[in-house]
Amino acid sequence: MSAKSPAATVGSSTPDATRAVVREFLAARVAGDTGRLAELFADEVDWLLAENPVVPWIRPRSTAAECAAQFTELMEHTVPEDARARVDTFLVDGRDAVLMGHLSGTVRATGKSFAGPFALHLTVEDGRITRHHLYENSLAIAEACAR
Repeated sequence: MSAKSPAATVGSSTPDATRAVVREFLAARVAGDTGRLAELFADEVDWLLAENPVVPWIRPRSTAAECAAQFTELMEHTVPEDARARVDTFLVDGRDAVLMGHLSGTVRATGKSFAGPFALHLTVEDGRITRHHLYENSLAIAEACAR
């Protein structure tokens, strides 16, 4: 693991530090940089994503490596060219950040599309993400995965 990011030096709970880490997280997601994602997640993460047994990339996670791997699993099961995520709102309060927007994609195995709003609550402590709670249109995603 590399040294702490520049964002970590701003302060462990300041809004500026939180905003910087979340921006790094978003940039790593867009770039598909799972190594950087693993560095940004804490060793233990409070991960919440509604369990959905028909969606292969949605499962419980708690380690930095498992959390970073979610991106790879998502790309394996969806059509990357069809993946879209738009952040409309980015709120920061101390160590907490909330992103709200819209996401869409196509499931590779079925060719079916899904779309809907999302909200993502992240907590940043000491320059690393300790909480990742994602709320999304799980019904639309499950329907797109069903054959």
